[in-house]
Amino acid sequence: MADTTASRLGQVNATGDVDSLFLKVFSGEILTTFEEQNVMKDLHMVRTISSGKTAQFPVTGIAEANYHTVGEDIVDGSNGYLSTIKHAERTINIDDVLIASTFIANIDELKNHYDVRSIYAKELGKALAKRFDIATMKTLFAAAGGTSPIGGNSGTEVSGATTTTASGLVDSLYAVARSLDEKDAPEDGRFAILTPSQYYTLLTADNVAINRDNGGVGNVAEGSIARVAGINLFKSNHLDSMIGLGDASADASADGSANNDVFGAAGAGYNGDFSALSGTASAKGFLAGTKEAIGTVKLLDLATESEYQIQRQGTLFVAKYAMGHGVLRPECAVKVIPA
Repeated sequence: MADTTASRLGQVNATGDVDSLFLKVFSGEILTTFEEQNVMKDLHMVRTISSGKTAQFPVTGIAEANYHTVGEDIVDGSNGYLSTIKHAERTINIDDVLIASTFIANIDELKNHYDVRSIYAKELGKALAKRFDIATMKTLFAAAGGTSPIGGNSGTEVSGATTTTASGLVDSLYAVARSLDEKDAPEDGRFAILTPSQYYTLLTADNVAINRDNGGVGNVAEGSIARVAGINLFKSNHLDSMIGLGDASADASADGSANNDVFGAAGAGYNGDFSALSGTASAKGFLAGTKEAIGTVKLLDLATESEYQIQRQGTLFVAKYAMGHGVLRPECAVKVIPA
């Protein structure tokens, strides 16, 4: 029987590598890059829903204890033994689908002498990670200036901080720890997000934060510092990007994020006035808190699609997600404002 000449879908013009046109690692590159570039993903509450447009987070108040006087009726409200525990809820809406996309013409791929798909995949992943980080950092900033729906503790602002020296940053971090303690915020999982300049100042200025004689935890060789005052430290350029927005409260380009008005202004989405984080000269503020401060609701987790479009003679690549972010417990959020 004669051999059948098959049409190899992965070949260019039926010659050469039979896998040349197949998509190999595009999705994996995006997922990996999103994880590598994203700082906020593991620093707040995340809930996934399978359908719907909102998710509700119950908020419960606290009870009180009182000494009992022999003979008094506990259920008599006038005696003050019964606790009235307040209840409320936080609702987080799903924003519109956020996409990062690119189109690669087939003729350009044929002419090009190096692979661009993995490069473009990384860039799409970075774009989504940046938007996610900045949106959640904006929400954390809003939480630090927010109030409790049941009349509990509000967010915290540490003002007049010195953030250009190692000793000043250490003092600021201890002020953050103190404020969280005073508002009964959880001790587990406390974090602070610093700019790269602030982070490396802690390592290279006077070593006060990593001096093992003082209980410091850091590694100059690796350029890492784990924590100060029980607060885990993270660095992110995305914080610099958010600070650079300045006063964005009048920004009408909220896009699909207008579903969640974290600053209370209708239609503003995550836009607010961040100018307080930009002090004089090179001084900048930073954000801190615990995982309970803000939340994210996912309807569509990070997903990728690709399609060769014969009418356009090229391949469309799309990375996307549908999520929303909102404030949960403002007492668990702190913004540090520079002097």
